[in-house]
Amino acid sequence: MSRVVCTERGFSLTELVLVVAMVGTLAAVAVPLSGNLMATMKLNEASRLIERELADARLRAVSSNRALRVRTNCPAAGFVRTVEFMNTAGDNAANRCLNSAYPFPADDDLMTLPNYDGPVRPIPNGATVNTVTYQFQPDGTVFNVVNNVVTTMATEQTLTISRVSKSRTVKINSAGKIQIQ
Repeated sequence: MSRVVCTERGFSLTELVLVVAMVGTLAAVAVPLSGNLMATMKLNEASRLIERELADARLRAVSSNRALRVRTNCPAAGFVRTVEFMNTAGDNAANRCLNSAYPFPADDDLMTLPNYDGPVRPIPNGATVNTVTYQFQPDGTVFNVVNNVVTTMATEQTLTISRVSKSRTVKINSAGKIQIQ
């Protein structure tokens, strides 16, 4: 038997040009899509932070048998904080969200309120959220706080998280069910 030996190796210039053109076309299509994907991922991260803060406040209210409030844009725009409802004038004070006035973690004396305040959390990636205050009761239900007055939620409430030109919503109902949409 005789073998045929191929002495030509590699590829032609035409094949190289075609491959480079196809890779360039795919890259031109993928670059704008990746920018949009990054913006969506950053918005989703901010939405999940808000949802986690609400869910954590509900869980801590039930486990500690204390009413807790989640306040957005507190102490300033772009922040969120869970604070304990103390049933005093301090609940509605302008400095209620400041770490300097109400530090996290609180002291170890359980007789001194507040004991269940959370840290001030920045909302990541420059996202914004509408200003709301929700009060989670020890039984897991949720009330809306408007102008320092606690009111029942007749309908599902919506928080809108925005970043650049995109937005997501977090919905919460009076039973404490929280959903990102």
